[in-house]
Amino acid sequence: MATLHVLGSGSKGNAFALVHDGATLLIEAGFAAREIERRLELAGVDPATLVGLAITHEHGDHARGATRLATRHRIPVVASLGTWQAVSRGGDPCQWLPAGSRGPADIGPFQVEACPCSHDAREPVAIGVRCDDGPSLAVATDLGRPTQAVRWFLRDRHALILEANHDEVLLRQSGYPPVVQQRIAGHGGHLSNDACAQLLSEVHHQALKTVVLAHLSQRCNTPDVATSRVGAALAAAGFDGTLHVATQDGPMEPIAVHFPAQRTLF
Repeated sequence: MATLHVLGSGSKGNAFALVHDGATLLIEAGFAAREIERRLELAGVDPATLVGLAITHEHGDHARGATRLATRHRIPVVASLGTWQAVSRGGDPCQWLPAGSRGPADIGPFQVEACPCSHDAREPVAIGVRCDDGPSLAVATDLGRPTQAVRWFLRDRHALILEANHDEVLLRQSGYPPVVQQRIAGHGGHLSNDACAQLLSEVHHQALKTVVLAHLSQRCNTPDVATSRVGAALAAAGFDGTLHVATQDGPMEPIAVHFPAQRTLF
């Protein structure tokens, strides 16, 4: 079993911690380093157990605390070359492990994988994690359009963290200028509730037991709207696991990520 801690997710910052065999892998570091440490402690996770950090791209709400945290805890950063060049600026002493181009990166009990995705960043990726003798998880939090490669990458995971950024009607009513609305809804932007629901319907399989909806827009979405739309699609696909909605302001209750044959505790 692995335990997932959602430390916070939204436009103000994103961070997730996966704990397995006494080791912690941080996925995204979109808060200041000390804030991430504070949230880890609130979640009951000792920052001293950190063994690595994986980031999807260089935007501040995903990478703000990455290099400082990695340097402080002497842990490697897993990222694409483009992302690493953007966040490190050639001056940070922490170790970089390339994401995706050379196969999985082995960090403690975790194998970290990556898949290129569509977003308006330098070289964005979705992140996958396989635990030694344990479950598999994937994270895609900024995903303008799901490619066939991304669909393949998300398949056969026991847990998925996927963005449900905006409701299309609420986006049009948001008051954002048209150019901003086009960016959010475009190929380099974010998944809507409907697009998230469609993608989950396509990649659903019997062993998928945990889904976390992440990166909800505070102006263009609500947890109830996202849960209603995505939940209906998952139910129609035969999903019998647990659906969670990530919150922005603090850690959620821990989520147990099991092999499907095991009983879910949380």
